[in-house]
Amino acid sequence: MRCDTIWRNARLATMVGGDLGHIDAGLVAARDGIIVYAGAQATAPDLDADAVFDCNDRWITPGLIDCHTHLVHGGDRAREFEMRLAGASYEDIARAGGGIVSTMRATRAAGEAELVASALPRLDALIAEGATTVEVKSGYGLDHGSELRMLRAARHLGVERRVGIVTTFLGAHALPPEYADDADAYIQMLCDDLLPVVAAEGLADAVDAFCEGIGFSPEQTDRLFTAARRLGLPVKVHAEQLSNLHGAALAARHGALSADHLEYLDEADIAAMASAGTVATLLPGAYYFMRETKLPPIAGLRCAGVPIALATDCNPGTSPLTSLLLMMNMGATLFRLTVEECLAGVTRNAARALGLSDRGTLETGKRCDLAIWNVERPAELVYRMGFNPLHARVWSGQ
Repeated sequence: MRCDTIWRNARLATMVGGDLGHIDAGLVAARDGIIVYAGAQATAPDLDADAVFDCNDRWITPGLIDCHTHLVHGGDRAREFEMRLAGASYEDIARAGGGIVSTMRATRAAGEAELVASALPRLDALIAEGATTVEVKSGYGLDHGSELRMLRAARHLGVERRVGIVTTFLGAHALPPEYADDADAYIQMLCDDLLPVVAAEGLADAVDAFCEGIGFSPEQTDRLFTAARRLGLPVKVHAEQLSNLHGAALAARHGALSADHLEYLDEADIAAMASAGTVATLLPGAYYFMRETKLPPIAGLRCAGVPIALATDCNPGTSPLTSLLLMMNMGATLFRLTVEECLAGVTRNAARALGLSDRGTLETGKRCDLAIWNVERPAELVYRMGFNPLHARVWSGQ
């Protein structure tokens, strides 16, 4: 069989089946950016390639996937961090005009090129740790022009760097000052005016909403999701982070790809997610940064068979970090996830949370997105902090 590239003498964590899909003395072969073989060298077909790399017994995993970020934004919120250290709550800061609205002002003042330039260092940090696919949300412009500019900037990141960029429209992130005390009118504007443009221009791969007491009600979220589904866009939701409004169950009724945060998720929500196949995306960075104490119901999610993804939630206010390796460590230490659950959370299940069936595992027919590691065992990727053992990153076979 003719192929472009072979990586041999590797230990594979294919993320297929149990025990990480571990294969010793493994080989990965790719043609035109697609895996044509991933398995034991001893049972590989006769392969001929232009380039052959000896991995010297290094581990290969699928390329890492960050399935929830707010990578594109203007400004920072270091001052609010100081306020939180002094005792102000997330709700206190938001109601005082800070929080998302303060980032809105900085984002509206930034041009598209400036948004791209400021996001690239954050993206580069993820890439340097083996990320090959990154989701990027809008939601800091909160008006017609700024939301479109954010989505265009996010798309352009995939031009500037060799990485898969998935975009999500999060216009229902916060209530802008132009619609103070009239959230219904703002949602109507999103449904009637902005969302159709986003869909027509192909700027978003999904639609998201912040369904919370300081965000949008379940009824308002339902209207937005109904409009999104009518336009053929899948949905996902920020829900049950600060309270339980049953936003996850609502999103599941719309066939949501994922429900994210989920600290206050209850059994009925879990059952709805399990029935719909909705992924639970956990965000331990925000949990840590906000010093939360209410843990997501990990045991309930496991028992119901709900897939668990992990993501950085990279954003300026509640999770200003750009390390999936750290997220795996926090997933293990804070949420007591296993090594396998953590690795699945940033590969196989993260792909599922984005509706991407073409990546996240090492299998014939999948994209050849790889991370090659200088570790003795995969547990090191979860166990260490402040340590980057990436040897090489492969995106689309390159």
